[in-house]
Amino acid sequence: MFWNSFVLAVHAIKRNLLRSFLTVLGIIIGVAAVITMVTVGRGATQSVSDQISAMGTNQLVVRPGQRRGSGANTPKFKQKDVDLIRTQVTGIAGVAPYSTLSATVIFQAKNYTTLITGTTNDFFTVGNWVLQSGRQFYDSELNSGKASCILGTTVKNKLFGKENPQGQRIRVKQFTCEVIGVLESKGQSTWGTDQDDNVLMPLKTVHRRLLGSLDIERIAVKVADSKKISITQEKITELIRQSRRLPDNMENDFRVLDMRQIIQTLTGTTRVLTMLLGAVAAVSLLVGGIGIMNIMLVSVTERTKEIGIRLAIGALEKHVLMQFLIEAVVLSSIGGVLGLILAAGLSIFGASLMGVPFIFDLQINILAFLFAASIGILFGFVPARRAARLNPIDALRHE
Repeated sequence: MFWNSFVLAVHAIKRNLLRSFLTVLGIIIGVAAVITMVTVGRGATQSVSDQISAMGTNQLVVRPGQRRGSGANTPKFKQKDVDLIRTQVTGIAGVAPYSTLSATVIFQAKNYTTLITGTTNDFFTVGNWVLQSGRQFYDSELNSGKASCILGTTVKNKLFGKENPQGQRIRVKQFTCEVIGVLESKGQSTWGTDQDDNVLMPLKTVHRRLLGSLDIERIAVKVADSKKISITQEKITELIRQSRRLPDNMENDFRVLDMRQIIQTLTGTTRVLTMLLGAVAAVSLLVGGIGIMNIMLVSVTERTKEIGIRLAIGALEKHVLMQFLIEAVVLSSIGGVLGLILAAGLSIFGASLMGVPFIFDLQINILAFLFAASIGILFGFVPARRAARLNPIDALRHE
Protein backbone atom coordinates (compact mmCIF):
# COMPACT_ATOMS: atom_id res chain seq x y z
CA MET A 1 0.00 0.00 0.00
CA PHE A 2 2.77 2.39 0.94
CA TRP A 3 4.70 1.73 -2.26
CA ASN A 4 1.62 2.26 -4.44
CA SER A 5 0.90 5.53 -2.66
CA PHE A 6 4.51 6.59 -3.17
CA VAL A 7 4.37 5.79 -6.92
CA LEU A 8 1.11 7.74 -7.31
CA ALA A 9 2.64 10.70 -5.44
CA VAL A 10 5.72 10.72 -7.71
CA HIS A 11 3.52 10.57 -10.86
CA ALA A 12 1.44 13.47 -9.57
CA ILE A 13 4.58 15.53 -8.94
CA LYS A 14 6.00 14.70 -12.40
CA ARG A 15 2.79 15.86 -14.10
CA ASN A 16 3.44 19.44 -12.93
CA LEU A 17 7.21 19.72 -12.65
CA LEU A 18 7.39 23.52 -12.77
CA ARG A 19 4.67 23.96 -10.18
CA SER A 20 6.27 21.31 -7.99
CA PHE A 21 9.65 23.05 -8.20
CA LEU A 22 8.15 26.43 -7.31
CA THR A 23 6.32 24.74 -4.43
CA VAL A 24 9.51 23.34 -2.88
CA LEU A 25 11.55 26.48 -3.57
CA GLY A 26 10.66 27.85 -0.14
CA ILE A 27 11.88 24.64 1.48
CA ILE A 28 15.11 24.74 -0.55
CA ILE A 29 15.81 28.34 0.45
CA GLY A 30 14.86 27.68 4.08
CA VAL A 31 17.07 24.61 4.50
CA ALA A 32 19.99 26.28 2.70
CA ALA A 33 19.64 29.47 4.76
CA VAL A 34 19.52 27.67 8.12
CA ILE A 35 22.50 25.43 7.39
CA THR A 36 24.57 28.24 5.84
CA MET A 37 23.93 30.63 8.75
CA VAL A 38 24.78 28.01 11.37
CA THR A 39 27.85 26.69 9.50
CA VAL A 40 29.34 30.12 8.81
CA GLY A 41 28.45 31.23 12.34
CA ARG A 42 30.30 28.29 13.84
CA GLY A 43 33.24 29.01 11.59
CA ALA A 44 33.26 32.60 12.88
CA THR A 45 33.11 31.33 16.47
CA GLN A 46 36.06 29.03 15.83
CA SER A 47 37.97 31.86 14.15
CA VAL A 48 37.46 34.13 17.18
CA SER A 49 38.62 31.39 19.53
CA ASP A 50 41.69 30.61 17.40
CA GLN A 51 42.71 34.26 17.13
CA ILE A 52 42.54 34.82 20.87
CA SER A 53 44.28 31.50 21.51
CA ALA A 54 47.11 32.69 19.25
CA MET A 55 47.57 35.60 21.66
CA GLY A 56 47.99 33.18 24.54
CA THR A 57 45.21 31.35 26.35
CA ASN A 58 47.09 31.06 29.67
CA GLN A 59 47.41 34.82 29.77
CA LEU A 60 46.40 37.44 32.30
CA VAL A 61 46.41 41.12 31.33
CA VAL A 62 46.67 43.79 34.01
CA ARG A 63 45.17 47.13 32.91
CA PRO A 64 44.48 50.41 34.72
CA GLY A 65 40.85 51.34 35.44
CA GLN A 66 37.86 49.18 36.29
CA ARG A 67 36.14 49.37 32.87
CA ARG A 68 37.24 49.47 29.25
CA GLY A 69 38.23 53.03 28.36
CA SER A 70 38.30 54.14 32.02
CA GLY A 71 42.10 53.97 32.43
CA ALA A 72 42.86 57.53 31.29
CA ASN A 73 42.53 59.13 34.74
CA THR A 74 43.80 56.22 36.80
CA PRO A 75 47.44 55.66 37.74
CA LYS A 76 49.52 53.60 35.34
CA PHE A 77 51.91 50.88 36.43
CA LYS A 78 55.60 51.20 37.24
CA GLN A 79 58.57 48.89 36.83
CA LYS A 80 58.26 47.95 40.50
CA ASP A 81 54.85 46.40 39.75
CA VAL A 82 56.40 44.26 37.03
CA ASP A 83 59.23 43.21 39.34
CA LEU A 84 56.76 42.48 42.13
CA ILE A 85 54.75 40.11 39.95
CA ARG A 86 57.89 38.45 38.57
CA THR A 87 59.43 37.81 42.01
CA GLN A 88 56.39 37.24 44.22
CA VAL A 89 54.08 35.18 42.00
CA THR A 90 55.01 31.54 41.41
CA GLY A 91 54.15 29.39 38.40
CA ILE A 92 54.43 32.08 35.74
CA ALA A 93 56.21 31.62 32.40
CA GLY A 94 56.71 35.29 31.60
CA VAL A 95 55.81 38.88 32.54
CA ALA A 96 55.74 41.42 29.71
CA PRO A 97 55.25 45.16 30.34
CA TYR A 98 53.85 47.29 27.50
CA SER A 99 54.13 51.00 26.77
CA THR A 100 52.76 52.13 23.41
CA LEU A 101 52.33 55.18 21.24
CA SER A 102 51.60 55.99 17.62
CA ALA A 103 54.48 57.41 15.59
CA THR A 104 55.67 57.80 12.01
CA VAL A 105 58.63 55.65 10.98
CA ILE A 106 60.77 56.67 8.00
CA PHE A 107 63.09 54.75 5.72
CA GLN A 108 64.65 56.73 2.86
CA ALA A 109 61.71 58.29 0.96
CA LYS A 110 59.06 56.06 2.54
CA ASN A 111 57.17 56.82 5.74
CA TYR A 112 54.43 54.99 7.59
CA THR A 113 52.49 55.68 10.79
CA THR A 114 52.36 52.66 13.08
CA LEU A 115 52.20 51.54 16.70
CA ILE A 116 55.45 51.62 18.68
CA THR A 117 55.52 49.12 21.54
CA GLY A 118 58.11 49.25 24.27
CA THR A 119 58.52 45.87 25.96
CA THR A 120 60.97 43.11 26.89
CA ASN A 121 61.81 39.68 25.50
CA ASP A 122 58.99 38.19 27.60
CA PHE A 123 56.74 39.70 24.90
CA PHE A 124 57.54 36.68 22.70
CA THR A 125 56.77 34.13 25.42
CA VAL A 126 53.58 35.73 26.70
CA GLY A 127 52.04 36.52 23.32
CA ASN A 128 53.23 33.39 21.46
CA TRP A 129 55.18 35.53 18.98
CA VAL A 130 57.82 34.03 16.70
CA LEU A 131 60.56 35.78 14.76
CA GLN A 132 60.44 35.37 10.99
CA SER A 133 64.04 36.51 10.81
CA GLY A 134 66.65 38.17 12.98
CA ARG A 135 66.98 37.99 16.76
CA GLN A 136 65.49 39.13 20.03
CA PHE A 137 66.88 42.02 22.09
CA TYR A 138 70.18 41.52 23.90
CA ASP A 139 70.10 42.09 27.65
CA SER A 140 72.54 44.96 27.14
CA GLU A 141 70.08 46.61 24.72
CA LEU A 142 67.20 46.25 27.19
CA ASN A 143 69.23 47.57 30.13
CA SER A 144 70.79 50.52 28.31
CA GLY A 145 67.74 51.49 26.22
CA LYS A 146 69.60 51.10 22.92
CA ALA A 147 67.84 52.22 19.74
CA SER A 148 67.14 48.80 18.21
CA CYS A 149 63.81 47.58 16.89
CA ILE A 150 61.88 44.57 15.53
CA LEU A 151 59.33 45.14 12.78
CA GLY A 152 55.90 43.63 12.27
CA THR A 153 55.38 42.28 8.74
CA THR A 154 52.98 45.10 7.78
CA VAL A 155 55.57 47.76 8.64
CA LYS A 156 58.31 45.74 6.96
CA ASN A 157 56.28 45.49 3.73
CA LYS A 158 55.37 49.19 3.77
CA LEU A 159 58.94 50.40 4.24
CA PHE A 160 61.10 47.72 2.66
CA GLY A 161 58.88 45.67 0.36
CA LYS A 162 60.76 42.48 -0.50
CA GLU A 163 64.09 43.90 0.65
CA ASN A 164 65.70 42.43 3.77
CA PRO A 165 65.46 45.12 6.49
CA GLN A 166 67.88 43.50 8.93
CA GLY A 167 70.78 45.81 9.72
CA GLN A 168 69.04 48.83 8.14
CA ARG A 169 68.19 51.93 10.17
CA ILE A 170 64.80 53.60 10.29
CA ARG A 171 64.02 57.02 11.71
CA VAL A 172 61.52 57.44 14.53
CA LYS A 173 60.98 61.08 15.48
CA GLN A 174 64.38 62.49 16.54
CA PHE A 175 66.49 59.32 16.43
CA THR A 176 67.36 56.41 14.20
CA CYS A 177 66.79 52.79 15.14
CA GLU A 178 68.57 49.65 13.92
CA VAL A 179 66.31 46.87 12.64
CA ILE A 180 67.38 43.59 14.25
CA GLY A 181 64.46 41.32 13.25
CA VAL A 182 61.01 40.81 11.73
CA LEU A 183 58.04 39.18 13.46
CA GLU A 184 56.11 36.25 12.00
CA SER A 185 52.73 37.41 10.70
CA LYS A 186 49.60 36.91 12.83
CA GLY A 187 47.10 38.80 10.69
CA GLN A 188 44.00 40.57 11.92
CA SER A 189 42.94 40.32 15.54
CA THR A 190 39.45 39.53 16.86
CA TRP A 191 38.84 43.25 17.33
CA GLY A 192 39.64 44.02 13.69
CA THR A 193 43.13 45.49 14.24
CA ASP A 194 46.23 44.46 12.33
CA GLN A 195 48.51 42.65 14.78
CA ASP A 196 51.42 42.98 12.34
CA ASP A 197 51.19 46.79 12.25
CA ASN A 198 53.72 47.19 15.04
CA VAL A 199 57.33 48.09 15.85
CA LEU A 200 58.93 46.65 18.98
CA MET A 201 61.59 48.50 20.94
CA PRO A 202 63.21 48.00 24.35
CA LEU A 203 60.97 49.41 27.06
CA LYS A 204 63.63 51.83 28.30
CA THR A 205 64.14 53.17 24.77
CA VAL A 206 60.46 54.06 24.44
CA HIS A 207 60.37 55.59 27.93
CA ARG A 208 63.46 57.78 27.47
CA ARG A 209 63.28 58.75 23.81
CA LEU A 210 59.55 58.80 23.01
CA LEU A 211 57.30 59.00 26.07
CA GLY A 212 59.45 60.95 28.51
CA SER A 213 57.94 59.01 31.43
CA LEU A 214 58.31 55.62 33.12
CA ASP A 215 54.60 54.74 32.99
CA ILE A 216 53.67 51.24 31.88
CA GLU A 217 50.26 50.93 30.21
CA ARG A 218 49.62 47.25 30.85
CA ILE A 219 51.29 44.09 32.06
CA ALA A 220 50.73 40.72 30.40
CA VAL A 221 51.42 37.58 32.43
CA LYS A 222 51.63 34.03 31.07
CA VAL A 223 50.72 31.33 33.59
CA ALA A 224 52.59 28.04 33.21
CA ASP A 225 49.71 25.85 34.44
CA SER A 226 46.23 26.70 33.12
CA LYS A 227 44.67 25.13 36.23
CA LYS A 228 46.28 27.83 38.39
CA ILE A 229 45.12 30.86 36.42
CA SER A 230 42.42 31.84 38.92
CA ILE A 231 44.82 31.52 41.86
CA THR A 232 47.44 33.59 40.00
CA GLN A 233 44.81 36.20 39.14
CA GLU A 234 43.90 36.58 42.82
CA LYS A 235 47.57 36.78 43.84
CA ILE A 236 48.35 39.51 41.30
CA THR A 237 45.28 41.48 42.39
CA GLU A 238 46.40 41.27 46.01
CA LEU A 239 49.96 42.37 45.17
CA ILE A 240 48.87 45.38 43.10
CA ARG A 241 46.45 46.47 45.82
CA GLN A 242 49.24 46.28 48.39
CA SER A 243 51.62 48.14 46.06
CA ARG A 244 49.06 50.93 45.63
CA ARG A 245 48.11 50.89 49.32
CA LEU A 246 44.41 50.61 48.57
CA PRO A 247 42.26 50.38 51.73
CA ASP A 248 39.94 47.40 52.14
CA ASN A 249 36.83 49.49 51.54
CA MET A 250 38.11 50.86 48.19
CA GLU A 251 37.55 49.02 44.93
CA ASN A 252 40.42 48.22 42.58
CA ASP A 253 41.58 50.97 40.22
CA PHE A 254 42.91 48.29 37.86
CA ARG A 255 41.70 45.08 36.19
CA VAL A 256 43.28 41.65 35.92
CA LEU A 257 41.67 40.13 32.81
CA ASP A 258 41.65 36.41 32.09
CA MET A 259 41.92 35.71 28.35
CA ARG A 260 39.80 32.59 28.81
CA GLN A 261 36.91 34.75 30.00
CA ILE A 262 37.30 36.95 26.93
CA ILE A 263 37.21 33.85 24.72
CA GLN A 264 34.05 32.63 26.45
CA THR A 265 32.39 36.03 26.15
CA LEU A 266 33.18 36.53 22.47
CA THR A 267 32.41 32.97 21.41
CA GLY A 268 29.20 33.10 23.46
CA THR A 269 28.19 36.27 21.63
CA THR A 270 28.84 34.74 18.21
CA ARG A 271 26.88 31.62 19.21
CA VAL A 272 23.88 33.73 20.21
CA LEU A 273 24.04 35.65 16.93
CA THR A 274 24.32 32.36 15.03
CA MET A 275 21.24 30.98 16.78
CA LEU A 276 19.35 34.21 16.11
CA LEU A 277 20.23 34.18 12.40
CA GLY A 278 19.38 30.48 12.20
CA ALA A 279 15.98 31.12 13.80
CA VAL A 280 15.26 33.95 11.37
CA ALA A 281 16.24 31.71 8.46
CA ALA A 282 14.00 28.93 9.80
CA VAL A 283 10.99 31.19 9.26
CA SER A 284 11.42 30.67 5.53
CA LEU A 285 10.90 26.94 6.14
CA LEU A 286 7.49 27.70 7.60
CA VAL A 287 6.73 29.89 4.60
CA GLY A 288 7.73 26.97 2.37
CA GLY A 289 5.41 24.71 4.36
CA ILE A 290 2.52 27.09 3.81
CA GLY A 291 3.32 27.02 0.10
CA ILE A 292 3.14 23.21 0.09
CA MET A 293 -0.22 23.25 1.90
CA ASN A 294 -1.58 25.82 -0.56
CA ILE A 295 -0.54 23.80 -3.61
CA MET A 296 -1.80 20.55 -2.09
CA LEU A 297 -5.21 22.14 -1.50
CA VAL A 298 -5.23 23.24 -5.13
CA SER A 299 -4.21 19.72 -6.15
CA VAL A 300 -7.07 18.20 -4.14
CA THR A 301 -9.53 20.51 -5.88
CA GLU A 302 -8.12 19.66 -9.33
CA ARG A 303 -8.18 15.90 -8.68
CA THR A 304 -11.54 15.67 -6.95
CA LYS A 305 -12.98 13.40 -9.65
CA GLU A 306 -9.91 11.13 -9.51
CA ILE A 307 -10.33 10.85 -5.75
CA GLY A 308 -14.02 10.04 -6.21
CA ILE A 309 -13.21 7.20 -8.61
CA ARG A 310 -10.67 5.70 -6.18
CA LEU A 311 -13.16 5.85 -3.35
CA ALA A 312 -15.94 4.41 -5.54
CA ILE A 313 -13.92 1.34 -6.55
CA GLY A 314 -13.05 0.46 -2.98
CA ALA A 315 -10.17 2.68 -1.80
CA LEU A 316 -10.41 3.49 1.88
CA GLU A 317 -10.07 6.95 3.42
CA LYS A 318 -6.69 5.99 4.87
CA HIS A 319 -5.41 5.10 1.36
CA VAL A 320 -6.33 8.54 -0.01
CA LEU A 321 -4.98 10.20 3.14
CA MET A 322 -1.66 8.37 2.77
CA GLN A 323 -1.40 9.19 -0.95
CA PHE A 324 -1.65 12.95 -0.46
CA LEU A 325 0.37 12.92 2.74
CA ILE A 326 3.19 11.04 1.01
CA GLU A 327 3.02 13.49 -1.89
CA ALA A 328 3.51 16.40 0.53
CA VAL A 329 6.40 14.62 2.30
CA VAL A 330 8.08 13.74 -1.01
CA LEU A 331 7.85 17.39 -2.09
CA SER A 332 9.35 18.66 1.16
CA SER A 333 12.03 15.93 1.15
CA ILE A 334 13.08 16.83 -2.39
CA GLY A 335 13.30 20.43 -1.23
CA GLY A 336 15.38 19.30 1.75
CA VAL A 337 17.86 17.38 -0.41
CA LEU A 338 18.25 20.26 -2.87
CA GLY A 339 18.58 22.63 0.10
CA LEU A 340 21.43 20.51 1.52
CA ILE A 341 23.28 20.66 -1.80
CA LEU A 342 22.77 24.42 -2.08
CA ALA A 343 23.79 24.92 1.57
CA ALA A 344 27.10 23.09 1.04
CA GLY A 345 28.05 25.43 -1.81
CA LEU A 346 26.89 28.58 0.01
CA SER A 347 28.64 27.58 3.24
CA ILE A 348 31.96 26.99 1.51
CA PHE A 349 31.64 30.26 -0.41
CA GLY A 350 30.54 32.24 2.67
CA ALA A 351 33.34 30.84 4.83
CA SER A 352 35.88 31.67 2.14
CA LEU A 353 34.47 35.18 1.69
CA MET A 354 34.56 35.92 5.44
CA GLY A 355 37.94 34.28 5.93
CA VAL A 356 36.66 31.81 8.54
CA PRO A 357 37.11 28.01 8.60
CA PHE A 358 34.46 25.80 6.99
CA ILE A 359 33.20 23.41 9.68
CA PHE A 360 30.86 20.72 8.39
CA ASP A 361 28.27 19.81 11.01
CA LEU A 362 26.45 16.56 10.26
CA GLN A 363 23.97 17.15 13.07
CA ILE A 364 22.61 20.46 11.76
CA ASN A 365 22.35 19.00 8.25
CA ILE A 366 20.32 16.02 9.49
CA LEU A 367 18.15 18.22 11.71
CA ALA A 368 17.42 20.65 8.85
CA PHE A 369 16.45 17.78 6.53
CA LEU A 370 14.22 16.12 9.15
CA PHE A 371 12.60 19.46 9.91
CA ALA A 372 11.92 19.95 6.20
CA ALA A 373 10.34 16.47 5.98
CA SER A 374 8.23 17.15 9.07
CA ILE A 375 7.04 20.36 7.44
CA GLY A 376 5.56 18.17 4.70
CA ILE A 377 3.71 16.05 7.26
CA LEU A 378 2.51 19.07 9.23
CA PHE A 379 1.26 21.17 6.32
CA GLY A 380 0.27 18.24 4.11
CA PHE A 381 -2.07 16.68 6.65
CA VAL A 382 -4.93 19.18 6.23
CA PRO A 383 -5.17 18.83 2.42
CA ALA A 384 -4.75 15.04 2.70
CA ARG A 385 -7.53 14.76 5.27
CA ARG A 386 -9.75 16.97 3.13
CA ALA A 387 -9.19 14.65 0.17
CA ALA A 388 -9.85 11.53 2.24
CA ARG A 389 -13.15 12.89 3.57
CA LEU A 390 -14.62 13.70 0.18
CA ASN A 391 -18.01 12.14 -0.51
CA PRO A 392 -17.52 9.71 -3.47
CA ILE A 393 -20.84 10.72 -5.11
CA ASP A 394 -20.11 14.44 -4.84
CA ALA A 395 -16.53 13.84 -6.05
CA LEU A 396 -17.72 11.92 -9.14
CA ARG A 397 -20.18 14.69 -10.03
CA HIS A 398 -17.43 17.35 -9.67
CA GLU A 399 -16.43 19.14 -12.89
